[in-house]
Formats: sequence, structure tokens, C-alpha cells
Amino acid sequence: LHGARSPLLLPNPPLSALTGRPYVRDKVCQEFRTLGKEDFRALNIIANSRKFSNATFEEIDHLVREIVSLAETCCADGADPSCYDAGSSALSAKSCSGRSPFPAHAGTAGCCEQEGLERKLCLAALRHPPQHLPRFLQPSNEELCQAFKENPKDFADRFLHEYASSYGQAPLPVLLGSTRTFLSMVSTCCFSSVPDVCFLKEKLERKTLSLLTLMSNRACSRFTAYGKDKVTVSYLTALAQKTPGSSFEDLFPLAEDAAEVFAQCCDSLAEDCMQKRLSEHTAKVCAALSAQNERFADCCKGKNLLQNYFCISALPPAPAPRLPEAQKPTNKQLCGEEGARYAKRYMFELGRRHTSVPDVFLGKLYDTAKKAIGECCSAKDASACLDSKRQRMGQELPLFLEKAEQLCGQYAQLNFLDFKKRLRESLTAAMPDASPKQLERLVEHRADFASTCCPATSPPLHCAEKV
Repeated sequence: LHGARSPLLLPNPPLSALTGRPYVRDKVCQEFRTLGKEDFRALNIIANSRKFSNATFEEIDHLVREIVSLAETCCADGADPSCYDAGSSALSAKSCSGRSPFPAHAGTAGCCEQEGLERKLCLAALRHPPQHLPRFLQPSNEELCQAFKENPKDFADRFLHEYASSYGQAPLPVLLGSTRTFLSMVSTCCFSSVPDVCFLKEKLERKTLSLLTLMSNRACSRFTAYGKDKVTVSYLTALAQKTPGSSFEDLFPLAEDAAEVFAQCCDSLAEDCMQKRLSEHTAKVCAALSAQNERFADCCKGKNLLQNYFCISALPPAPAPRLPEAQKPTNKQLCGEEGARYAKRYMFELGRRHTSVPDVFLGKLYDTAKKAIGECCSAKDASACLDSKRQRMGQELPLFLEKAEQLCGQYAQLNFLDFKKRLRESLTAAMPDASPKQLERLVEHRADFASTCCPATSPPLHCAEKV
């Protein structure tokens, strides 16, 4: 696991590991000797594919070959002590050349204006934003075995690249476990006398790990984009939409616990952190909500807690109950010590009243509320400042929620063709003077937005921009 901690691999290398150049060389060489060339190489493919998630396999392959060659040359017995420093300097110079074969990054030019260790640090800190949605699609058993038998090494390398770039936000130990068991399954079943039976058995055995990879990638992507505070709100409103009859007092501790799990485990190198903590969290959710919600009770019947968590995550929002208008927190409450909690309570109230409004819309509202609190509570006349913000919010909020609820509610209820037909009808009525070409462009734009950003699994940063 510690192979991914090399300064060349880490997106943000710890400064303590870079204070002395011999120390860096000794660390890399220790990892190279401990892991062996092939495991060191495989870990580099995974680490750099996570880091440069939009790079091609060829670009990652070029970079990994150089890193392995550097370690192989400079970690050999009797190698010159300056070998590693000179080699890594040559590698950073190659990254800065006009025809670099390494992964392209917009920030490279800025790093290349620096020199020496500063340049290396800057290049090491570059990384691509995570992919919006995983692109890895598992081929059929026959296709897997054909590719594997043609060239096992190339098959493994390409799989590691594609899988790691697709699920790059999953904790490294989860990703390593998932890739290891997948390659083991392929190498075992492709030479079995009954490959389909073998694949079925192996896929069932790795089902929990596959789900953990998918769920932790999704959760950690959101945690990276949102941070702990906003992830708490996101989780809280999601629970409120699934079980709108539950109280804030029941749901808020669960949301805080989930955010703590992701804070502890998304970047952890402890092998069982995510599996252990997410299982414990699921047990808490089931204990708190099974008795009061039949759908949660059904999800919690299974013995496998991670599969129960997946079941709960996949629950669609419940119909919104008839409730009086949500009570807004007072200016005094918002600017008091518990201001953040009052803001979260209000988001909970909005979530349970508007169960079809997706996370990305509610997240925008929370950002607006936090910004208003930050600006107004430190102002000379906090109440006047908040009152003016409230007045504007009061005018815009109902329309904002109505539009989001209508668009995403229809998307959830109708098949895609009927949804586009309904969109076309409503836009034609709203814009009678628009040309057919303009209308069609708008229909496609809205339909693309809905299909990407209405589902609970929507990519947070991408959709926040689109909202």
C-alpha cells in the first residue's frame, strides 16, 4: 500500500517526505525492493491513473516506464547516491519539453517556470479532476478471456488503468482489493473447464467488494467536492427525502456520522477502514429508522451490512407529505452559536417538503445561505443585512424549487422519450416565437441536464456548474 506514497505518485506529497533528497531516494528504493518490480509497477499504474483520470493508457504507460526505470537503475546495489536526484530532475525536464509523452495537464506550464525541487513539487501536485461518471464497462466473459489469453500483461495493465481512472476517488485499499480480485478471477476462470460457472461463482464472491468500490467512489467524490460540512447537509437532505416522516433529531446524527466516516476513510491507507466504518454506520441507520420506515426495514433485513447500505442508497425519494410551510430560522438564531445547525435544520425541512428536488439544487441553496450568514453576521447591522437577503430569497426560492421539482419529477416518472415529448410541449407553450431549431436545441440541452443531474448519483461539481 505504501507504494502510492512516493513523492512522484502523490497528488499532494507531504513536505516532511521531501525535506532531504537522500531520504526521498531511500523511501522509493525501500518500496521498490519490498514490493518487487512488477508490484511497484502495478501500483504506479493505479496511482497515476487515479491522479490523471483523463489521460490515455499510452500516456500513463510512458510515465510509469520512466518511474520504474528510474527506481530500477538508482536503487541497484552500488548506484551513485546522486543517481536518483539527477534522474528525477531529468524526468521533470522531460515533462516540461514541448513534446512530452506524459499525461497532459493545463498546470504543467506554470510548474515548468520554476526550477529544482520547487518544479518537482509543483509537477507532483498536479492532478486531473475526477471523471463525472465511471467509464469502465466490463466486457463479456468471452471477450475478457480472449483479450487475456492474447496478452496477459497488456490486458492487466490496461484494466488497471481503466478501472483506477474510473473509480479514482475510492480509497486506495478498496481499489487495490477490487483490482486484485478481478484479475485473479479472470486468470482463474479463463482456464476453467466451465468458465461461465466459474465467473458466476467468483462474481458472487466479489459482489460486496464491487459494491464497496462503487459506493465509496461515489461518496468520496462528493466528499472531495463538498467538504465535510456540506456532505453532512447532502446526506441529511437525502435521508429526509427518503423518509420525510422522520425527525431532524433522528436524521442529523446519522448525517454527521456518515460525514465522519468519509472524513476518516476516503484518504486512509488502513485496509479495512471504509468497509468497517461504513458497516458500523449502516447498523446505526438500520437501528434508528427500521422501526419507523418500512422501506428501510426491508433494506435492513439482509445479513450483509454493505449490501444493506447499497439498498438504502438506491431507495428513490418518497412522495412529499402535506406539511405547513417550513419555519425559517430567525436572524438571532442564524447569527448565534448554533447558526450552522439552524441552517441545516432548514435544509432538512426543505428536503422533506420537496422530495423530487435533487441534491445539486439543494446544495446551491445551502451555499447561498452560508454565504449570507458569513456576510451578514459580521456586518454592523446584521438584521438589516439578513432581512434584505431574505426578501430576495423569498422572491426567488419558490420559483427555483418549482422548476427543479417539475423537471426532475417528470424525469423520474416518465420514460425518456415521453419526458422529451413533455419538455417539447412545455417549451413550445412558453416560447411560441422560437424556431423549431431553437426549440430542439433547448429540448436536448434540458434533457441532457436532467439525465445527468436529476439522479441521486449525479456528479456534484459538474452539476453545480450546470445548475
